[in-house]
Amino acid sequence: MSEPISTASTHLYRDAEVFARERTAIFARSWQFLGLEADLPQAGDYLAETVAGFPILVVRTGSGAISGFHNVCRHRAGPLVADAKGHCGRHLVCQFHDWTYELSGALVDPKGFGPAEGFTPSQFNLFPIQVATWRGFIFVNLDAAATPLIDLLRPLDERLGVQPRRPARLVDRHPIPCNWKVYVENYLDGYHREGIHPGLSVAAGTQRFDVRMHGEIALYEVPKRATTAEGLWAWVWPNLGINVYRGVLLIEHMRPESAERVVIDHIFLHEPEDPGVEAAIHHSERITHEDAFICERVQQNLDAGMFRHGVLSPSNEGAVAWFQTRVATALAV
Repeated sequence: MSEPISTASTHLYRDAEVFARERTAIFARSWQFLGLEADLPQAGDYLAETVAGFPILVVRTGSGAISGFHNVCRHRAGPLVADAKGHCGRHLVCQFHDWTYELSGALVDPKGFGPAEGFTPSQFNLFPIQVATWRGFIFVNLDAAATPLIDLLRPLDERLGVQPRRPARLVDRHPIPCNWKVYVENYLDGYHREGIHPGLSVAAGTQRFDVRMHGEIALYEVPKRATTAEGLWAWVWPNLGINVYRGVLLIEHMRPESAERVVIDHIFLHEPEDPGVEAAIHHSERITHEDAFICERVQQNLDAGMFRHGVLSPSNEGAVAWFQTRVATALAV
């Protein structure tokens, strides 16, 4: 008789050293959502963010492509841009000593550096990162050897098919005092239903269950019934949710800030003048509030020290088991 599936060790949800390892072993080696192509309409428009602890930026070049770099000057590590979003003109200029780079990352003017034996400007171009776009979304990857983004997203791309344009947006943020994995596992959990989300009990078929892994994507679809709206719920390794429900596309970015704090960024995309937007967003925000409540309490119980390990349901928590195994493999634990 086989043993039940055990949950991961609790120290993975509490230890700052584990979180530091996740930074390089998981987030620096995976495709991370950064923003929307619509935010970069002109050459010189940029977005800047911290990914896996690394300051990075992406910029629209004169050819229309999007280039990505570490936001670090090759002279003495000064920042190239300071704001999260802006326009840099025709060049990226270090804010420390004015070293100037093409939007392609090439150093064109080490301003005021003077003659120096053995110094070759072309050897001090910006550190590049991988950038890819998908359906108007920008992703970055700090691993130069990472597989193409579409290889990761193909199961979701095929399921989405043709989608309407949704240019209108609303953005909000939810800080939650829990480890990022606690939130992800709640997101993947097909076992909790009405107890956490009482509003779902009146909408048959909207509970999360029968979550299936397709490569590194979890997919759960709300079946179309007379009493419910058709929808799609998806999660992409390691920390991104993409949901389509009541005509609204929700990007849910689960951004870890420490071993015991995660920030959930929401971007709601919808068609202009859609009369159902307000209700859809209200529904989503209520669910997030309820999820935040339970995740905070779970983290408190993990920190208390009584709970050492539990068991996972093969029929309802297969995606959670997959995720815990995936994390363990990445951390080699």
